[in-house]
Amino acid sequence: MTERARVPGQLPGDLTQRRPVPSDHPRLQVALAEWWGGLGGEAGALQRQLLVPRLFLQHFADTSLLVERPDRTLHAFLIGFLSQTDPSTAYIHFVGVCPEGRRDGVGSALYDHFFATARAAGRSQVRCITSPNNRNSLAYHARMGFRLEPGDRTDDGVPVHEDYDGPGLDRVSFVREL
Repeated sequence: MTERARVPGQLPGDLTQRRPVPSDHPRLQVALAEWWGGLGGEAGALQRQLLVPRLFLQHFADTSLLVERPDRTLHAFLIGFLSQTDPSTAYIHFVGVCPEGRRDGVGSALYDHFFATARAAGRSQVRCITSPNNRNSLAYHARMGFRLEPGDRTDDGVPVHEDYDGPGLDRVSFVREL
């Protein structure tokens, strides 16, 4: 069987995408607790859940997406917004793809869609962050064309911003030109 070439922005198979609504919040909270394979333990799951409050589904739905299977099971999501402070910037706040859906192009399709949304709004760059211990995220963002921004220190060659999200909550910062 030959592998089909990825079409930028196109979801594979019979998946569909739509804008999130506030009633999707409980499903997102379950995904945030379960899809990261225990990364950070219970504290890590709680941190992820607290990073996506309902307000993102109320106030940033036009720049965010959910991907569902035909049975309406949540398959992936992207929460993003256009910076109100910097008119050249769009920001990807959180992205998740269910474990069985990884490596099938869904994440790339979500990013492509967000890049197009940002370009259409006149934005020239997209920014995002991740945890220094999330090696999968670091590798993925590099493949998607993001570059690492300088940090306060370097851990294993990765520039880290100490206490970025509060004491002990270090982050790695990325930027991608559109």
